[in-house]
Amino acid sequence: MKTNPGRFFEDYHVGQVIHHAVPRTVSDGERALYHALYPARHALYSSDVFAQDCGFAKSPLDDIAAFHVVFGKTVPDVSLNALANLGYAEGRWHRPVFAGDTLRSTSTVIGIKQNSSGKNGVVYVRTEGHNQRDELVISYVRWVMVRKRDHDAPAPETVIPDLARQVDPTDLVVPDGLSFENYDFALAGEPHRWGDYAVGEVIDHVDGITVSEAEHMMATRLWQNTAKVHFDVTARPDGNRLIYGGHVISLARTLSFNGLANAQMVVALNGGAHANPCFAGDTVRAWSEVLDKAETSAPGVGALRLRLVATKGAAGQLKGDDGKYLPDVLLDLDLWALIPT
Repeated sequence: MKTNPGRFFEDYHVGQVIHHAVPRTVSDGERALYHALYPARHALYSSDVFAQDCGFAKSPLDDIAAFHVVFGKTVPDVSLNALANLGYAEGRWHRPVFAGDTLRSTSTVIGIKQNSSGKNGVVYVRTEGHNQRDELVISYVRWVMVRKRDHDAPAPETVIPDLARQVDPTDLVVPDGLSFENYDFALAGEPHRWGDYAVGEVIDHVDGITVSEAEHMMATRLWQNTAKVHFDVTARPDGNRLIYGGHVISLARTLSFNGLANAQMVVALNGGAHANPCFAGDTVRAWSEVLDKAETSAPGVGALRLRLVATKGAAGQLKGDDGKYLPDVLLDLDLWALIPT
C-alpha cells in the first residue's frame, strides 16, 4: 500500500518522535497573502521601514502566520483523522521568521488517553519548528481527539503531561535587537502604551468579519493543512466543512488591532481552546481581557498577557453558570504580546 491513510489513535505511543514531511520556504508573497486574507494591519509586519526603526533588518512574517506554517506540517501525522483540536499550552516564539527562511516541524508524543467510548482518544504532542540553520523558531504543545481504527484495540496506559498554566514572563524571548525607543505611534495607528492598560480591563474590538468558504479554503491550502474535516463535506455527519481553527485565531488577532494596535509581537501562547465549531457564514467578532503585565529587558518593550476571545456574540461573555463555554464563543486564547512602554 503506497497511500497514507494517516495515523489513528492506536498508532501513537509516548516518546514517539515524528519528523514531518515537506519543509516550507516562506516568501514576501506569503506575507502579502496573509494580509489580504484577514487583513492584518500591525505596523511591524506591514512596513520594512517601521521594522527597521524597531531594530530589525526588515519586516518579519507575522507570528501567527509562522505558527500556521509549522502547524500545517504536523497535520498529516497528528490530526489527519482527528475529530477535534482541543487545546494548546507552553507555546513560545523563539525568533522571528523572515522571507527566505525554510521551516520544518518535528513532534514528540508526550501523552495519551483513550476516551470512555472506546472509539477515540486524546493525543498530546510537543511540536518544534526549526529554520534552515537548525535554530528553534516556535515550540508548543497541543492535544487532539483522534479516531481509533479498531474500536476493540486495547486501551493504552494513560499518560497525561503536567503542563504549565502559563509561560513565565522571565521565559519570554524578546528578539535580538528589538527596541521600541524610536517607536512611531502615529504610524502604528494608536497612542496606547503598556502603561495605559490595566489588569482586568476588557476591550471590545468592535469590528466583525464574516467567514467565507473561499478565504478559508485558500488559507488552509496555503499552510498545507490536510485535515479531512476542512476539505471533505463527507467527513462530518452534518455535511459542513469545519473552518480551520487557525483561521479563527488569525481573524481574532487581526480584529484585535482596534484597541491593541501596539501589541506588535506575539511571543508566547499560555493556553487556548477552540470552544465551538466555526462554519462559513459565521460572523466573527473579538474581545480581549488584560490578564497580566510584565517588564522586559529590551529598550522600551513591555509585555501584556491577554485573553483573546473570538465570538459570534457580545464582548465580555465567555462561560455560563455551569462553567461551560457559551455556544457563541469560538476561541479562547491566552497569550503574551510585546508592546511599547
